[in-house]
Amino acid sequence: MGRLECNGAPTTQPVALTIAGSDSGGNAGIQADLRAFHGFGVHGCTAIAALTAQNPSGVSGVMVVTPEFLRRQLDAIFAAYDVRAIKTGMLLNAALIETVVRTLRLHPDIPLVVDPVMIATSGARLLEDAAVTALVRRLLPLAILITPNLPEAEALLDRPVADAAAAGEAARELAARFHCAVLVKGGHDAAHRASDALCVGGKLFRLSSPVVRHPLSLHGTGCTLSAAIAASLATGRTLADAVVEGKAFVYAAIRHGRTVGPHATVLGMTQRRKVMRVRIEKWASREFRLPKARL
Repeated sequence: MGRLECNGAPTTQPVALTIAGSDSGGNAGIQADLRAFHGFGVHGCTAIAALTAQNPSGVSGVMVVTPEFLRRQLDAIFAAYDVRAIKTGMLLNAALIETVVRTLRLHPDIPLVVDPVMIATSGARLLEDAAVTALVRRLLPLAILITPNLPEAEALLDRPVADAAAAGEAARELAARFHCAVLVKGGHDAAHRASDALCVGGKLFRLSSPVVRHPLSLHGTGCTLSAAIAASLATGRTLADAVVEGKAFVYAAIRHGRTVGPHATVLGMTQRRKVMRVRIEKWASREFRLPKARL
């Protein structure tokens, strides 16, 4: 944790790191991650892998940083900050992924959440073809949790993942393949938009929250979810608890969306949420109650 002096008394604040792309509109990417970190009371460090020119209507340009400059950002952060959790987002190419992997291997005890940003909600590919192998073979095996959406789960498995039932099987298969927990997000399933499949500790669960009717914005929900989970981990939560807290946080952010321009809306600013609006069920559909402190 970062240490400060306040009126002569030492204070501490948890630190989380995001390695991702910058969204000039502030809806997704690094900017969404920092909002989530702030909501959990966590100091956010950033290593920017790419700059994007975008707004809610689309992306008009991308500038990728060099692997050397990404490495310099990471070196500067780890030289001074007590990072307690890390999340990765859009990394674009194999050289950037390899740079991140080399640094992460120096810090194996820090929990890593990987949002395998491969395919946007619009269907656009966000990862170069040559980088998919680097993602699968080099980065994902380092994670304690990966958070693919349905199209990304399909790309990782090379088969369709069309609905909630298939999402559960996908989460189980990916967990076995990469030896980590897996949260398959259901936002692309029109019938179960607020339902996700979580495989953790060899067990499969369905996480669901109320559906927000006519939300102002959904842009950046995937980034926000993985960042909120990382922030929760940085504060000392277990992985299972952090996932539930992250989902509750995203639900609140969707509920409190705001208009920020004539053609722009954004997820709402929110704080760490209680988890009573998140329903957790064993995949066999037998409902159980989340214990007070641990799953």
